Amino acid sequence: EVRLVESGGGSVQAGGSLSLSCAASGYERGTNVMAWFRQALGKEREGVAAIRPSSDSPYYGDSVKGRATIAQDKAKKMIYLHMYRLKPDDTATYYCAAGLLDSGLLDPSGYNYWGQGTQVTVSS
Repeated sequence: EVRLVESGGGSVQAGGSLSLSCAASGYERGTNVMAWFRQALGKEREGVAAIRPSSDSPYYGDSVKGRATIAQDKAKKMIYLHMYRLKPDDTATYYCAAGLLDSGLLDPSGYNYWGQGTQVTVSS
């Protein structure tokens, strides 16, 4: 069973930085991509970043490119999202996800497993 638990959300001022963590278990079999998504109030879920655990290859959504880094610690089974130069538009609930995909890594419809989410609020 795949289990994903996010942590690290909170409130931060615009221009600041924040790191999110995802404790993952059971994902080694049946998935080949780990990702972060976010959903702001009234908006669709958006792909933020994805990584292939086997190759460490990162992928980023246009809205965070250059302001985010996705990383993994295989030994600890952790996935991280480090975000910089935060903007009020980054305010959302952030979700960790795992899936088995060959393409469309930032499309939420391809992911089978989701965490419960962690709230990030960026104030101006």
